Amino acid sequence: MTESLPDDVVLDIRGLEVDFGTVPAVRGVDLVLHRGEVLGLVGESGSGKSVTALAAMGLLPGGARVRGSVRLDGTELVGATDAALSAVRGNRIAMVFQDPLSAFTPVYRIGDQIAEALRAHQDLSRERAAERAVELLDLVGIPEPRIRAAAFPHEFSGGMRQRAMIAMAVANDPDVILADEPTTALDVTVQAQVLDVLRTAQRETGAALLLVSHDLGVIAGSADRVAVMYAGRIVETAPVDALFARPRMPYTLGLIGAVPRLDADAKGRPEPLVPIPGAPPVPGSLPPGCAFAPRCPLAEARCRAAEPGLTAVAEPGPTAPAEPERAPAEAGSAGPEAAAAPGPIAVAEPAPALRKAEPAAAAPAALTADVTARARAPHLAACVRADEIAGLGPLDVFPVAVAESPAAPVADRRPDGDTVLRVSGLARTFPLLKGAVLKRRVGSVYAVDEVDLDIRTGEVLGLVGESGSGKSTTLFEILELKRPERGSVEVLGRGTDALTRREAHALRAQVQIVFQDPMASLDPRLPVGDIVAEPLRAQRADRGRIARRVPELLRQVGLDPAHADRFPHEFSGGQRQRIGIARALAVDPRLLVLDEPVSALDVSVQAGIVNLLLRLRAELGLAYLFVSHDLSVVRHIADRVSVMYLGRTVEAGAVGEVFARPLHPYTQALLSAVPLPDPVRERARTRILLPGDPPSPTRRVPGCAFRSRCPVFAVLGEERRARCTADVPPLAEQGADHVTACHFPAERAVL
Repeated sequence: MTESLPDDVVLDIRGLEVDFGTVPAVRGVDLVLHRGEVLGLVGESGSGKSVTALAAMGLLPGGARVRGSVRLDGTELVGATDAALSAVRGNRIAMVFQDPLSAFTPVYRIGDQIAEALRAHQDLSRERAAERAVELLDLVGIPEPRIRAAAFPHEFSGGMRQRAMIAMAVANDPDVILADEPTTALDVTVQAQVLDVLRTAQRETGAALLLVSHDLGVIAGSADRVAVMYAGRIVETAPVDALFARPRMPYTLGLIGAVPRLDADAKGRPEPLVPIPGAPPVPGSLPPGCAFAPRCPLAEARCRAAEPGLTAVAEPGPTAPAEPERAPAEAGSAGPEAAAAPGPIAVAEPAPALRKAEPAAAAPAALTADVTARARAPHLAACVRADEIAGLGPLDVFPVAVAESPAAPVADRRPDGDTVLRVSGLARTFPLLKGAVLKRRVGSVYAVDEVDLDIRTGEVLGLVGESGSGKSTTLFEILELKRPERGSVEVLGRGTDALTRREAHALRAQVQIVFQDPMASLDPRLPVGDIVAEPLRAQRADRGRIARRVPELLRQVGLDPAHADRFPHEFSGGQRQRIGIARALAVDPRLLVLDEPVSALDVSVQAGIVNLLLRLRAELGLAYLFVSHDLSVVRHIADRVSVMYLGRTVEAGAVGEVFARPLHPYTQALLSAVPLPDPVRERARTRILLPGDPPSPTRRVPGCAFRSRCPVFAVLGEERRARCTADVPPLAEQGADHVTACHFPAERAVL
């Protein structure tokens, strides 16, 4: 059935309900998407975001029951035949999936799959479709697009696969693009590239974009309007500026308060993070009244009497219209002196094709007027106390966070305690083998190449860098407690190159690790009490001590000792990570190695784990080696930071100093790529986009390994370029507790 809609409405979702058997996943969702608009959809895992997007495309499994209305330009999609949906999918409405490796067919070449999407909806010859596929890969910034079109999905990096997925999505100039967590599991620099490509693709096609994300920073910098989902419903929706400045739903306040911010005061730590208490309700077992009431500190009797509907809230004043997107700075023909001088850095764009697309950023006057009007769209909230919440901050609604997370003291200088870990010139290579049966060595993988680390008692060192930079290899070289291939490792003043087996076993109790994936690191066959007791048994502790210690540890990490006989699958993701921390603390270590401990968790759960780690550090005097790709988390928890690139340390120092005054172009690019959960500040920033991926670690690069992606190198004169090409930059002091490995370090503000 076809109905007419207002000219600027391209997707209209009304009363959408999705059930899986008797379990409701989506409950009465209403969404309107205008032409040229970006609507952000946020919420915790299980809130119904992805199900909503898949239902709009008609891609849910056969067991799902969908009711309500999804109209694309007036054409009803709910209940449409498979033939009707096939004519629309990929043509007028397209999707960018969360995992591009699963979305692409592994046995077909990338170019052939894009060409297939073109020929399914357009009358094109095979040759013309193949040529157009190359053009699309060029548009989204894939280097050497003609060669890459002949490659298979597994031959692309994660960021390149996501860009190729975007190329396929925009191949037929769709009216609507649905992007389901398009930057999940990507490095921050790759995330910046993908978001830039997505914005460019949207501008080129004029499509409306529904951006599903758990990252409020991504939403703040990309969306015009935001819809917040909880327990299958929209609980708040507003223009992006109004929602971040004056949220009216306690759940939204909790989400914003749980996000660690990169732009903290350089003199100290930011406020404690706000973990939302409890867990989302199990679908099918919703509480009476407001679904958020059991977790809400402001809940009262009327909240439990009936579920509140979305109603307009009064604004204290006119909402300022969203600022226009700031165009990236153009790379000028500056001489060598300009490269070394402080100031804005030239933006390195992913590919020439994207530079050619920049003029399209100037929107027609009518479209600009529409966007400005949408910035004044009504602010709706499903809360009976919405007007009382106006002006409150996260800590006003969730004050328990202050008691749970005393911020660790921040000193102007490093603590005077003993050095618990010292790493100097660490190197590790692996053989590169070829052959299926008779393997032979054909080269080497230079995984770690000259890494320096230094951690004192009670100190937290953050180790950051892109995937493949050597962070995890560095961790395992330290934890093996044996003679390194090159360099030295000292743990608690003991060099690992001369340890006997007995000495290494005794020292291992002082250095424990918490892994990234708590489910994979916990034995599913053991109750958690036995899991926590494992390190004690390995150190031959007596039964009495184990019986006393296990309940103490569970209580210390915020778990109920009565649950010690339960198995890992009976706990949530955050609780499983607490079990992993309890196990690591069992033998009273002095150094905890934390390998991406919060990367797989929802933002509210992540906040609880970060606060727990800060509290344990303050109570027990622990030192942490904290590995993370999330620089916002590192800014919140770490005292010092070490930045790695292609196996080398390129900058290190006090976290406030390095983040406020980064000197290496790579550090500057990492920091500029981290989105801020503040729409006004995020739009005003200059983004530094690094082209391509890091060089392969299978070959040694003479000189500076970063120069192929370095925006400073790109504007240097020939004489200075020669220095970067020939000489490896050493780590040089740049002030108190700040070193960098760059021939031309220059301070540039990126926050």
